[in-house]
Amino acid sequence: MSQQTHSDRLRGFLDVGLLEIGIALSSEKDTNVLLESILVSLMNLTNCEGGTIYLVDQAKQNLKFEILRNKVLNVHQGGTSGKRVTIPNLPLYNPDGSPDLAKVVCSSYHLNSTVNIDDAYNNLDYDFSGTKKMDTMLHYHSQSFLTVPMRDHESEIIGILQLINSKDDDQKVAPFPLDSQTVVESLASQAAIALTNRLLINRLEELFESFIGIINGAIDDKSPYTAGHCGRVPELTLMIADAVNDVKVGPLCDFNMTEEDRHELKIAGLLHDCGKITTPVHIVDKATKLEAIFDRIALIESRVELVMRDLEIKQLKGEMDQASLKSKQEKLKDDFAFISKTNIGGEFMSDDHLNRIRSIANEYSWTNMSGESLPFLSDDEVKNLSIRAGTLTDEDRQVINHHIEVTITMLEKLPWPKHLRNVPEYAGGHHERMDGKGYPRGLTRDQMSVQARCMAIADIFEALTASDRPYKKGKMLSESLAILGKMKLGSHIDPDLFDVFIWERVYEKYARQFLPKEQIDEVDVAKIPGYNPPPIKEKLAG
Repeated sequence: MSQQTHSDRLRGFLDVGLLEIGIALSSEKDTNVLLESILVSLMNLTNCEGGTIYLVDQAKQNLKFEILRNKVLNVHQGGTSGKRVTIPNLPLYNPDGSPDLAKVVCSSYHLNSTVNIDDAYNNLDYDFSGTKKMDTMLHYHSQSFLTVPMRDHESEIIGILQLINSKDDDQKVAPFPLDSQTVVESLASQAAIALTNRLLINRLEELFESFIGIINGAIDDKSPYTAGHCGRVPELTLMIADAVNDVKVGPLCDFNMTEEDRHELKIAGLLHDCGKITTPVHIVDKATKLEAIFDRIALIESRVELVMRDLEIKQLKGEMDQASLKSKQEKLKDDFAFISKTNIGGEFMSDDHLNRIRSIANEYSWTNMSGESLPFLSDDEVKNLSIRAGTLTDEDRQVINHHIEVTITMLEKLPWPKHLRNVPEYAGGHHERMDGKGYPRGLTRDQMSVQARCMAIADIFEALTASDRPYKKGKMLSESLAILGKMKLGSHIDPDLFDVFIWERVYEKYARQFLPKEQIDEVDVAKIPGYNPPPIKEKLAG
């Protein structure tokens, strides 16, 4: 290679290539793309045939092949190739524990120095037996080597860059010029710093997600019945958002979501119920109407025994005959059976049922240890047993609903980076309604992002189908879709998102992954309330 030709190439690279690499180093977030862009640029600079990047493993015992490229052999493994590097890792130490200084890449690591070899076959300083053996197998000739340590900002070696067979103007293999070596050394260190920064960011993100996992784990530990909710909702939210991203028809066909957007939505989904960490567990797990710290139906059952005893005493004293005793006992048993059934909260309470509860409360009395005569049911027990549907009083619901206010407060206090700034909005909107009748802020559809509306549907559908709740069984798939359809018609959920949910069969994908087989029944989409056929007859994406 003539000095003038090499100088021109180097000058051109410094003018343009360094700028491009600088941009890549500062902006690229994918470590595979980052490393490969560096390797390819340096291969172009040195006009060489091949290149390899090794990274030091966490234990600092091995060099791991990260990227392997060779133009002549048409080899591309690791990096962006999608192909796994098939060469085993290189141990940095000999079996006796001493540093391996025979292999050139290991020596470069241990001595923290660049190794520039003109001709490997005539070199006596290093062991190239493995290289020669591989050359024979591949009908190749590895001659010139440039091996450079990749040092980060703390001068710690995180990897080794190796280039093979620099070529001159006549395309003949030649030694690597010293001025090219200087540039390669500089860029190798810059690449190491950029890679270290990216790995640090990745580890911080992993730490953050692990911290979220700790919060959700604490919530799950409080309430094993909702243990899967914090994990299933983000999964379903992303399924819905991905379907909207893929669909090419309808009002949402222009919606687009990047990988960064997906990550942001995932974080929001994982944190959507973080405020429940403050919700009392006896309300979250309230399986029956009388449950507080425990199910108070046991207290009422003990009163039944006391009233039975008092009735028997009256009969023994001659205050009532045997027939009256038997009649009152049978009625008491029937009333308690009614209370026990009512306590489950599985059926809607009619006005007649509510009147009967109030009647039972005052029809019997019992005497406590202080000798006080008390009504059979306390005012609080009557209030709880009079819940028309479900197991929660209005006060219980307010306590549970308060979790979303706590969630928003917690999330809005965090200093979110730019790519996560929408997390509070996405996570805080899953109990809002399209007609503005939701909570806590009464937002309307137009005031909510598509992502927040996705999470609202996911939260509802997960709750409908969940089989791990203490107060209900998981509903069948078809029934859950029917309820969701009615919510569409009632302006509870986003109608366009519901359509995509049905068109793209998101419910099927979710069911296969999370529902037991006995819950998955046949679905006739045409019978779902609010069903709207897709605008085109062709099968949609997904």
